[in-house]
Amino acid sequence: MEHKAATHALAALGQDTRLSVFRLLVRAGRAGRLAGDIAEALALPGATLSFHLKALTAAGLVSGEASGRTIRYRADLEAMNALVGYLTENCCADDAGACVPSAACAP
Repeated sequence: MEHKAATHALAALGQDTRLSVFRLLVRAGRAGRLAGDIAEALALPGATLSFHLKALTAAGLVSGEASGRTIRYRADLEAMNALVGYLTENCCADDAGACVPSAACAP
């Protein structure tokens, strides 16, 4: 992941509602969630949810697919893993003695 894309993704996730939407979609996995189900689960008006989904989609973290008369949204798990990898790619590079190898520090 490039620095600019990481900055854009982190900015999108730096808002409370968008982080909640993203975590809900990550929890749903590949099945994703219908827009109405997301709105209900998070007690959000449709217009508010639409605004936040648009921001997450623009950041490359969420995708939507028409499902009948509504849209099914899914977290882009590859993008999420790329972001985590970007954040941890140089973990303890300047002080290798400070880190013990662990899943928490590995991309």
